[in-house]
Amino acid sequence: MNHDPAERVRVTGPTRRRTAATRTREIDAGTRVGAIYMGSLLREQLRLALRVIATLFATVGSLPLLFYLFPGLADVHVLGIPLSWLLLGILVYPLFLVLGWRYIRRAEDNERDFTDLVQEIEK
Repeated sequence: MNHDPAERVRVTGPTRRRTAATRTREIDAGTRVGAIYMGSLLREQLRLALRVIATLFATVGSLPLLFYLFPGLADVHVLGIPLSWLLLGILVYPLFLVLGWRYIRRAEDNERDFTDLVQEIEK
């Protein structure tokens, strides 16, 4: 009988991967790692909200300043409607709709990216 020496095998503990289940448990349990994951999502959502607010301020918020700096605009009428009424009373609402739609789309994209990050299994 020929006895070959057995190969040596190194036995280690279980792999330390952060699977989707452990990541969500860390978020639910409020651990430090879970706080880092949630903090990244909250920071991105805050940046998005600040960009939308800045856009609103730059467009709608600057209209009164525009009419103050150029008083002659108060006398401009379009189809018999004063320009200030037309801009502030009518045309601003489509801008609100577009900004709201874009905000929701980007917020959902951020949440989808966060979900992908949490569910991604490290290799």
